[in-house]
Amino acid sequence: MNDRERKRGPDDALNQLFDRLISDEDRTTAGAGKPVDAIGAESAQAYISSMGANIENFEAFVVLEIVRADSIGQISRQGFVEGWTAVYLEQRIPADPTAHRNYVQMCIQNLPQNPAYFKKVYQFAFGLGKAEPAQKALEKDVALVFWDLFLGTAESSDTGVPGPRPWKSQNVDWLGAWKRFLAEKWTRSVNKDMWNQTLAFAEKTLVDETLGFWNEDQAWPGVIDDFVLWCREEGIAKAPAPGTAGGGEGMDVEDY
Repeated sequence: MNDRERKRGPDDALNQLFDRLISDEDRTTAGAGKPVDAIGAESAQAYISSMGANIENFEAFVVLEIVRADSIGQISRQGFVEGWTAVYLEQRIPADPTAHRNYVQMCIQNLPQNPAYFKKVYQFAFGLGKAEPAQKALEKDVALVFWDLFLGTAESSDTGVPGPRPWKSQNVDWLGAWKRFLAEKWTRSVNKDMWNQTLAFAEKTLVDETLGFWNEDQAWPGVIDDFVLWCREEGIAKAPAPGTAGGGEGMDVEDY
């Protein structure tokens, strides 16, 4: 491989790998004689499974983030080639199915222990859940399913299977409380800021389950402010005593 090819990455080999994923249904969707620029849901699920990822849980999102998928049910040729090219340039992972599978398995194992990587995949998932690319928010039911997959606890997840980073502290099942609150108080969709800041808030609750980091002058979304007040009304979290650590001093809302 010469210097020019090394900088460009293994595009030809990746295009050939993508061609092997195309089904007759994908060809029909593209139209007779037209190039196939994307694979549909059935082919995408088969590919995810071929990478050793479970299509029923968070592992699917790991694969979809790598290949820069447009949606849960579609992987474009461009995203596939660009995504794996980026991995090649950063990690020198060759354009080979076995090497790709091994890399995916490494990422799956890494995600629960790596907050930065978890955040990256979590935030990418927001775009996958939108019904249309131009849509600005997730439907509430979709967001709830996604929260189960990423933050689920054995007690509150609809599947009964914990996510890679369960939203549960020593004394509080926060995801269960969050889902109850939304069922009672929230009828709207979930925009990107709410999606991202929920993770930021979740991480802080795992450090301080009294919610002492919160105060009304911070820039949390209104729904999270309401959740804090609801938790205190329900006795889920007690306000920190005056003069103790907490009260939100020095605790800024993170730029997610």
